[in-house]
Amino acid sequence: MSTPTRTTRLTYAVSGLLAAAAGMAAGHLVAAFVNPAASPVLAIGSTVVDATPTPVKEWAVQTLGTNDKPVLLTTVAVVTALASAGIGLLSRSRHSLANALLVVLAALAGIAALLRPASLPQDIIPAVVAGTVGVAVLSGLRLLAERIEDSAQLAARGGDQRSQPTPATVPDRGWATSRGASRGQEPESPLDHTAYAPGTPGTPARRSFLLGAAGVTVGAAAVGALGQKLGGGASTPADVTLPAPATTLPPLPTGIEGKVKGVSAFRTPTSDFYRVDTALVIPRVDVDTWKLEVDGMVDKPFSMSFKDLLAMDVIEKDITLNCVSNDVGGPYISSTRWLGVRVRDVLERAGIQSGVEQIFSESVDGMTISTPVEALTDDRDALIAIAMDGQPLPPRHGFPARLVTPGLYGFVGATKWLSKLTATTYAKDKAYWTERDWVTDAPVKTQSRIDTPMGLGTYKPGKIAVGGVAWAQAGDGISKVEVRVDDGPWREATLGPDGGTVYWRQWSWVWDATSGRHDVTVRATNGKGEVQTDKRVDPFPGGASGYHSIVVIVS
Repeated sequence: MSTPTRTTRLTYAVSGLLAAAAGMAAGHLVAAFVNPAASPVLAIGSTVVDATPTPVKEWAVQTLGTNDKPVLLTTVAVVTALASAGIGLLSRSRHSLANALLVVLAALAGIAALLRPASLPQDIIPAVVAGTVGVAVLSGLRLLAERIEDSAQLAARGGDQRSQPTPATVPDRGWATSRGASRGQEPESPLDHTAYAPGTPGTPARRSFLLGAAGVTVGAAAVGALGQKLGGGASTPADVTLPAPATTLPPLPTGIEGKVKGVSAFRTPTSDFYRVDTALVIPRVDVDTWKLEVDGMVDKPFSMSFKDLLAMDVIEKDITLNCVSNDVGGPYISSTRWLGVRVRDVLERAGIQSGVEQIFSESVDGMTISTPVEALTDDRDALIAIAMDGQPLPPRHGFPARLVTPGLYGFVGATKWLSKLTATTYAKDKAYWTERDWVTDAPVKTQSRIDTPMGLGTYKPGKIAVGGVAWAQAGDGISKVEVRVDDGPWREATLGPDGGTVYWRQWSWVWDATSGRHDVTVRATNGKGEVQTDKRVDPFPGGASGYHSIVVIVS
C-alpha cells in the first residue's frame, strides 16, 4: 500500500469523526425514549464528574460558574472526536481493528450508563445503537475514501479518463466479482463506476465522498437536535395545583434595590436563582408515578404519592439557600419564599428510632445527600418544598419536590428531585459528598458581599452608594453591617428590610469618595453578636470565610 497523502489522511480522519458523530447523535435520540441520562455523551460526562477530584471540581465551579457543564460536555465531545479521527486513520489499513475500537468507544458509554446509581438494564440500548450506526457510517465513508485514494494512485501512474485501468494500475482491494470472473474478464475496480472509467458519466470519487460526508453531517445534526428536543425539554406539568398554606405569611417587604442600583433583589427571581448540582441532564419526573419512600431506622416505613404529599399541611417559609462552593463574594446564593411540608411531620409519621444520626436522602437520578437528623426535626422548619416564589418548582430546581434546610449549605440539606428519605447512621451510609471528604454538618457561616460599586470600576469623586447583602442563617440573622475604606475606621451601614433570621439582609452606605485607588471592605455581625471572621478559608470542606473586599478607582 502506498504512502498516504495529506488529503488521503484527511478523508479517513473525517470518516472516523463523522462515524462517531452519527453514532452519538443516534444514541442521543434513542436515549430520549429510554432515559435521557443514558445518552452516550451524558453518560460519559456524568462518570467524569464523579471521578473528578474535589480540588478540580472546586476550580471548575469557581472559574467556569454555571458554564461548567457545557464546558465538560464539550471536552468529552472533543476527546471523542480526536479518538474517532484516529480510528478513521487506522481504518485505512486495519478495517476490523478500527471497527472494533469504535465499538469499544460505544461500549464505554454503555458501561458508564449502566454504572449510574439509578440505571436500568435498558440504559445500554443507546450505546448499542451508537456503536451500530458508527460502524455502518465508518464502513460506508471508508469505501468512498478508498475510491479517492485509488483514483489518485491511477493518476500518479499515468491513468486518465481516456484510458481503461488495467490490473497493473488498479490496487487490489478485493473487488473481483463472480460475474467478471465467469466471463474471463478482468476484475472490476471501483474506478469502473466513476468518471475515471471510460464511457461512465458517474460522479467523481472526491465529489462522492464530499456528498456522503455532507449527508452524514446534516443527518447527525438533525438527529442530535431532535434527540435534544425530545430528551432535554423537561417542564413542570401545567395541571399541578398548589394547595393553600395552613398559615399565609405577609408579603415580603420591598427591598432597597429600587433605591440603590446594583444591589441584589431582596427576593431572587426564579429565573435568576442559582443552580449548582452534578446533573448533566435534568430528570423528567411524572408526578402520577412519583413516590417518596421513607425507611431505615423507623417504626413504620411507608411511601407516599405526590397527591399524598399535597394533602398534608403545607407552610410558607422565606429562606436563603447557599451553596458551599460559594467563595467569598461569590454568586451562589439566592433567596425566595418556599412552599412545602415540614420534614419533621413526615418523619414523625414514620417514627424515628433512637440512634439515628442522619437522614440519607436520594434523588430520582441516584444522587445522595446526608443531613443531620436534628436539622430536619427541630423548629427551624426544614421543608420538603413543592413550590418557590408562588409557582411549582421548575425542573431545574427539583420538581416535583426537594429538600430545603434553613441554616445548612445545600450539599447537606437541599436534595433536588427527592425520592427517598432513610433514617440511618453516618457509619452505615455515606452520601456522595461525604465520600469526597466534605464535612457532614455544614452550618452556613456569617458572610457579607459587596454588590455595588463594581470591583475595578472607575467612578468620579463624590458620593457613591455602596451596597450589598449579608447572611447568617445559622447565627440568628444579621444585626449589623460595617464598611471600611482602605485602613480607615469601620462605618455602620444602613440595613434593608428584615425577612427573618434565615433570610439574607440588604445593606447600603454612602461613601464620600476622593480621588485615588481605594480598597472597600465589608463585614457583618450576626444576631448572636458574633462578627464574621476575617480569616480567609477556601470553600472545601465546610464553606468559605473571610472579608469581601473590592478595589475601586476614583478619578
